[in-house]
Amino acid sequence: MAKNNLNVQQSVGKGLKSTAIGMAASLFLVFIKGAAGIIGNSYALIADAIESSADIVTSFAVLIGLRIASKPADYNHPYGHGKAEPIAGVIVSLALFAAAAIIIVRSIHGIIVPHAAPASFTLIVLVLVILIKESLFRYVIKVGNLVESVAVKNDAWHHRSDAITSTAAFIGISIALIGGKGYEQADGWAALFASGIIIINAFILLLPALREIMDTSPSDEIILDFKSTAQEVPGVKKIDKCLVRKMGVSYFVDIHVVVDGSISVHDGHLIGHKVKDKLISTHQNIMDVLVHIEPDYFVELPSGKKV
Repeated sequence: MAKNNLNVQQSVGKGLKSTAIGMAASLFLVFIKGAAGIIGNSYALIADAIESSADIVTSFAVLIGLRIASKPADYNHPYGHGKAEPIAGVIVSLALFAAAAIIIVRSIHGIIVPHAAPASFTLIVLVLVILIKESLFRYVIKVGNLVESVAVKNDAWHHRSDAITSTAAFIGISIALIGGKGYEQADGWAALFASGIIIINAFILLLPALREIMDTSPSDEIILDFKSTAQEVPGVKKIDKCLVRKMGVSYFVDIHVVVDGSISVHDGHLIGHKVKDKLISTHQNIMDVLVHIEPDYFVELPSGKKV
């Protein structure tokens, strides 16, 4: 288990690193997009800067969540602090909803209030932003999938949503510049469209985090993989139940193992320990295993009760 604890720490470390890189990039882009939006008269670019500001807040929430999740189990938290990680994922999703709401307000204002067309140099800024944010998304989502962190994956999609809003802004500003007079509001409509995409993504990202908080069972493939590993242990006749809960970046497994009913309690206990050791050594993301031994037949007592 010590080895698996080390694996968890390494996974959390990778998540913290990717999140910190994302925060630094978002901070840089907030100033670039904000300045370009104000100077270049682009409501879409200003809205984009607001979305990047939300990136910094949510990335900070992920950092805190991962740090708390990495704490070892204690008296008050016998299963560890892993739930802090999906809670951070929920915060990221809610922040996406908030960012979309802010963009909607700014976009409607840009559509209603007459204003000059955005400056052409804003397109160059947006191309830079799109490239940086899409690169960040690919890097962070790769880390999130590697460490199986819903918070890190949600943070990655926050970068993707930023790239989406920037792409929409690019299209809107291009239409405004090409169309000329009468098309000045195009960047506002583009930002409004992008906010809808962000809302959809926020909802999609919120569900996995909520499922993890509610201890929803992981995929059938994961459970079957754990059961087949346990089945390989000599003395195991079959697996009756396998209950799995995800705690941060690791799993806790409760498994019911059927053995020969004629063996001693001592021998059954040894088989149980072998099952636990086998699962933990084979699957690095398993933190602990609780094994329940069951006999392969039942003895009927004179009272009629089966034991």
